[in-house]
Amino acid sequence: MHAATVASLVRAFDDSTDGAALKSRELILMLLDCTPAPFSRAQFTPGHITCTGLVLAPDDERLLLVHHRRLDRWLLPGGHVEPADAEIWDAARREVIEETAARLLPEPAPRLAGLDVHGIPAGKGEPYHLHHDILFHFRASSDRTELSGESRAVAFCSPAAFDRYSVPENVRRAYVRVRKLSSSQ
Repeated sequence: MHAATVASLVRAFDDSTDGAALKSRELILMLLDCTPAPFSRAQFTPGHITCTGLVLAPDDERLLLVHHRRLDRWLLPGGHVEPADAEIWDAARREVIEETAARLLPEPAPRLAGLDVHGIPAGKGEPYHLHHDILFHFRASSDRTELSGESRAVAFCSPAAFDRYSVPENVRRAYVRVRKLSSSQ
């Protein structure tokens, strides 16, 4: 995986209605341009690239969430880039499957759904650091999921339940973006 290839993808993201994602875009591009190992989970200053899957259920309405064991919050499934990930979105796909066993529809190059740089509290021998997160849109072929050791629960959540699950604002904005793009096709 090459930083320049990922930077091209990130640079193409443009949603003038989402200032937070545009700010994250600039931080991600700076990380990719200025650090020797942006994909290494051992790089804590200023952080490293992570990937997340924004997975819609077969009804194209509900969103797949995991209740993260360590962070004790409902989040999108995702995590660190591994050396075996050929493309940046392969990291997101692999993490979704590892964390939820969701069956994803084949997509050679999934759509970029959002960008979000956020802090990760110290723990598991790691200092506080930033995850420079790249979100990709996937669709599940069924509602079937399984619980992994990283999560306390897995659920497909409708927009009406976003408040109950405390779905973060960046995820809500990415969800709206993906739904808007899907309905225009």
